[in-house]
Amino acid sequence: MKLHRWSDIKRKTMTAVDIAEVHKAAEASVLELDLRSVRQLAGKTQTQVAKKASIAQGHLSLFERGRDHRLSTLRRYVNALGGELEVLARFGDRTVKLKTL
Repeated sequence: MKLHRWSDIKRKTMTAVDIAEVHKAAEASVLELDLRSVRQLAGKTQTQVAKKASIAQGHLSLFERGRDHRLSTLRRYVNALGGELEVLARFGDRTVKLKTL
């Protein structure tokens, strides 16, 4: 059996659009992370984020491990990482961005 390099197979079987879609899907899956991983991806320590979000470091640690978050605290956390929180609601094939939360 002859072995082929992935780059050669990819070039022969996938268009540039296909490759772009695969990359986009991969990026989207990377963004499905827990809060601690998001913070680490942003290159921030708990102490840095806690200070910027006006949260005690101990509370931030508990917050990252928690499962039920208040939107106001989550918004402060995301803002401290340099991001912006958006809340989406999905209804079948429709997605609605909630503005007033």
